[in-house]
Amino acid sequence: MSYMNVEKCRSCGADIVWIKMASGKKMPCDAGMISFDIAHPGDKDAQVYVTPGGKVARGYFNPAGGGVGYISHFATCPNAGKHRRRK
Repeated sequence: MSYMNVEKCRSCGADIVWIKMASGKKMPCDAGMISFDIAHPGDKDAQVYVTPGGKVARGYFNPAGGGVGYISHFATCPNAGKHRRRK
């Protein structure tokens, strides 16, 4: 098992990990892994999770859920707008 390095967000000081996405880019995520139930396709009210393998899944928090992943730190950081790149 490999362990991820936990770093501090340079804006808010929260613990984050960097997850390598399928595209090869890295996404900052909150350090705590979350268990969740996978949502039905098309369910737009579900939370977005990033799996340890870098895939995006929608679901609902459930400690006994069948999926595990992280929440993107862009969703929780109060200063996320400062770090977004313009398209």
